[in-house]
Amino acid sequence: MYYVYILESKKDKKMYIGSTNDLKRRLQEHQNGKVQSTSYRRPLELVYFEAFRNETQARRREMNLEHSDKAYQELKRRIL
Repeated sequence: MYYVYILESKKDKKMYIGSTNDLKRRLQEHQNGKVQSTSYRRPLELVYFEAFRNETQARRREMNLEHSDKAYQELKRRIL
């Protein structure tokens, strides 16, 4: 399985969108400061994730959320 996930920074309330094939491991990397783009924004909370059968679908959804304001805003309304 592949996952698209959204983290919320408890420090600045900003969201981070990512994808991975091992959600548990990736969350641990974020929490331990091993991900450069989120290390200064810790602590982080997982607020949403979606599962996909393959990497292509997950990457496509991640890109859609990152580059389509409409898609991101719709999802944000649902989860917050």
